[in-house]
Amino acid sequence: MTQPASAVRTARRGAVLEVTLDRPKANAIDMAASRELGETFMGFRDDPELRVAIVTGAGEKFFCPGWDLKAAAAGEGPDADYGVGGFGGLQELRGLNKPVIAAVNGICCGGGLELALGADIILTADHATFALPEIRSGTVADAATVKLPKRIPYHIAMELLLTGRWFDAEEAHRWGLVNRILPPEGLMEAARALADELASGPPLVFAALKEIVREAEDMKFQDAMNRITRSQFETVERLYRSEDQKEGARAFAEKRDPVWKGR
Repeated sequence: MTQPASAVRTARRGAVLEVTLDRPKANAIDMAASRELGETFMGFRDDPELRVAIVTGAGEKFFCPGWDLKAAAAGEGPDADYGVGGFGGLQELRGLNKPVIAAVNGICCGGGLELALGADIILTADHATFALPEIRSGTVADAATVKLPKRIPYHIAMELLLTGRWFDAEEAHRWGLVNRILPPEGLMEAARALADELASGPPLVFAALKEIVREAEDMKFQDAMNRITRSQFETVERLYRSEDQKEGARAFAEKRDPVWKGR
């Protein structure tokens, strides 16, 4: 029996994992591709040698248009088992306490935009376009419906969700949805430079930052602060008991760059 071609390409550059969604013609995600992405991001999460991930799409036209509607027409439902991490592998992946950069290299809509929203930092090519057109296929952009009103002004988020209209990179940047706009030929260079900068940073601090941001999102301010000061976040407790925390203080006192070991 012929095995289906892999939809995900990966490349390791030191402590950086590059994840490329490569599913011609448009990098749409079906159930198999989603499961593969989930396994890939889970492997990244659990590999102590990896510190940062970049996710992008193959080619120059598509980052990802989201759900594969051909697969949907063939019977895949929106409530299918899309594997660990949920659709696209990032949205519901528990304990992902490492930075993820999305390098949006083209059309980014529906579940593809949700995949990008699962990253911590979004860089985009200047020709990229965005939309949440799920209303036209009778489905809900579930992850985007939860996340988008928390990332950009409520009324703008609701307009995009309710109309499904397209918007360009400039508008995405104006609303703070993306961090930087780059020429296509410079997108991956910028993503790699940023990933290298983050990979040289303190991994235990990054882990604590990500857990605090994630868990404190729905907490009252003082409740979140109490959990931090009482070391009730696992990553914070690990950080404050670590060699890296002592190394940071020593390096500051000695006026030198710290050497982070992640322990």
